[in-house]
Amino acid sequence: MPKNIIVSNRLPVQVENKNQVWAFTTTSGGLATGLKSVHEEGDSLWIGWPGVSDDLLGKKNKKQINETLSKNQFRAVFLDDNELDHFYLGFSNKCLWPLFHYFIEYQKFDIDQWEYYTLVNQKFADEVLNVIEDGDIVWIHDYQLLLCPQMIKEIKPEVTIGFFLHIPFPSFEIFRIFPKREDLLNGILGSDLVGFHTFDYQRHFLSSVKRILNLDVNYNVIYHQGREIEVNTFPMGIDFKKFEKASYDNIQKSGLESSELKKQINVHKLENRGKLILSIDRLDYTKGIINRLLAFERFLDNNIKYHDKVRLVMLAVPSRSEVSQYKILKRRTDEVVGRINGKFATVNWTPVWYYYRSMDFENLIDLYVSSDIAMITPLRDGMNLVAKEYLATRVNNDGVLILSELAGASKEIPQALVVNPFDIEELAESIKTAIEMPLKEQKERNIISRNRIERYDIEKWSSSFMKSLKDHAFNLGASKVKLINSKIAKQIETSYRNSNKKLLFLDYDGTLINFHKNPEKAIPSIEVLKLIEKLNSNHNTDIVIISGRSQKFMDKYFSSLNIILIAEHGLFIKNKEDSWKKKKGLTIEWKEHLLPILNTFTDNTPGTFIEHKTNSVVWHYRKADPELGKTRSIELKTVLQSLLPNGLSLLDGNKIIELVSSDINKGVAALDILNKKKYDFILAAGDDVPDENMFTSLPENSYKIKIGKKKTSANYFLRKTEDLIKLLSFLA
Repeated sequence: MPKNIIVSNRLPVQVENKNQVWAFTTTSGGLATGLKSVHEEGDSLWIGWPGVSDDLLGKKNKKQINETLSKNQFRAVFLDDNELDHFYLGFSNKCLWPLFHYFIEYQKFDIDQWEYYTLVNQKFADEVLNVIEDGDIVWIHDYQLLLCPQMIKEIKPEVTIGFFLHIPFPSFEIFRIFPKREDLLNGILGSDLVGFHTFDYQRHFLSSVKRILNLDVNYNVIYHQGREIEVNTFPMGIDFKKFEKASYDNIQKSGLESSELKKQINVHKLENRGKLILSIDRLDYTKGIINRLLAFERFLDNNIKYHDKVRLVMLAVPSRSEVSQYKILKRRTDEVVGRINGKFATVNWTPVWYYYRSMDFENLIDLYVSSDIAMITPLRDGMNLVAKEYLATRVNNDGVLILSELAGASKEIPQALVVNPFDIEELAESIKTAIEMPLKEQKERNIISRNRIERYDIEKWSSSFMKSLKDHAFNLGASKVKLINSKIAKQIETSYRNSNKKLLFLDYDGTLINFHKNPEKAIPSIEVLKLIEKLNSNHNTDIVIISGRSQKFMDKYFSSLNIILIAEHGLFIKNKEDSWKKKKGLTIEWKEHLLPILNTFTDNTPGTFIEHKTNSVVWHYRKADPELGKTRSIELKTVLQSLLPNGLSLLDGNKIIELVSSDINKGVAALDILNKKKYDFILAAGDDVPDENMFTSLPENSYKIKIGKKKTSANYFLRKTEDLIKLLSFLA
């Protein structure tokens, strides 16, 4: 039975060594809660680091840990202190974390740490590959494992892989500065489905894919190595019912049952000390804690009447305290809190209650339930579940949420007071607005917000992602165009061996060789030339290279092979041991009318150029900015189609627009070859729009192979040129 394989940097377990016996208890964090249903659904496995360094373990301990974890369907990836230091504390959190959160001044790229990052990602991939079987679905999580999807896909191309990024994806202008940017993008693109919290992150990712890798993107689908990779938005939710129930329980507790923190808060309330403003965050430079404090100070400076009537309760949870930036932040936070309290405090009033520690769930609910205002204003945050947790506990629909516009949650909860966390004046003013907001308005806002986060909770998040991932797998299996697997390859090989007369049509660019930004540099490799020569030597086999390239190019690289050559989509044909023959086509008088239009678009679109052929003209936009090039190509097609004379066709190819005679196409040229002999085995391979004429013209029993998974008339497809070379080598 197929299983779900979850892969995350850390397993959702708490480790404890009791009398030399390792014990693990399942944690209840956001990811653990969200993936609980996926993990418990049928046969499932969760792979990750168990939370204890390999340096503390021996073979006996590892065996015991694996046996203990396997009972709960967990599997460990063991990491030593050196790997943890370079991969996690080093590269993941000193390089990727600040880069993805726009703190490029903190970003530090170290080549040694990058090598550890690659090594550890391979460790995770190997652990998956050790247990994976056909039909399994893999879901990989977060920035620590960006390379892992591609590492798995390279070995198991048929497996369905999902990837979810839990932090922001930065804009192209930020991401482009990263030295190994192509590696990270290609790593993610090993996935079949890529998920983000917000559309902004999705848009930034697609922009980088287009501009850095120069890949085709159609809305939210990326075409890469013959695969269609879906990119979509799945905003992560919370366990709404859990927080709502905890809130009801908290409210109903008597004074004697309350925690010490709740008793302290109750004293504050009984003495009518005014509004409580809650701030909860990890002590991280991305969370905007200093800005929040400065805004509170500005509010107190501007609103003397609220002195002794409002208090900021700030919980800062320790985080990465060994990293220098976090040490500096801790010292700075202490200083600002001390200054505010020293500046405004009275005998009976301390403006800031500051807690630098973790709090258990009960105390967390105490703070949520008791606070009149929650101030959640990170400078950049992937989602921020604290904002949603606060709203879930507002069972009476009162309370005000001040929320940063740079937190992913702001896209879902626009009813909050959404603010710019860098604008201290606006932050200060939002505190006053929140304090003075009428109860009626509070309820109107919160009813809408709470309905949203109740409906789209953590279960909805995980089930939506998994459904999309399974739909992707199903659609691939149900497609009429079949991927050539080992079984189909064997069928083709058997048919090839048993036939008496064989004919192979092979396109060039994108089929026998990958595309190149500079077409003149896209020359055939020695391997490809030897392969064609070997195929041509097979008994009763005719090889045809049918291309849009010029006869000069074809002559230069293929004339010595004694095969049939077709240039410029069929304008020129050269049979074995013969000279080039030109087919009569349209006169080229149209050029003087249409070339000025092409020249204008070339002048206005940097990176584009015009290629002149004997009877056609090609406008290339592969080197242009992807979005500008796409926009200009649409504009150019619109203009040209209204001016095309009879007998002239427009071919919309792979990053090209070609004007060519209507009666010159690969389909007509292929039929000319086909009608000369009786062939009982026909194979045709191509990757682009001009090849579709060839596919539709050939007999139904032909093996028509599209390179890449796009809409096609072919009956089979291969993901990339390398796969075709393998198939042809198999036949040879």
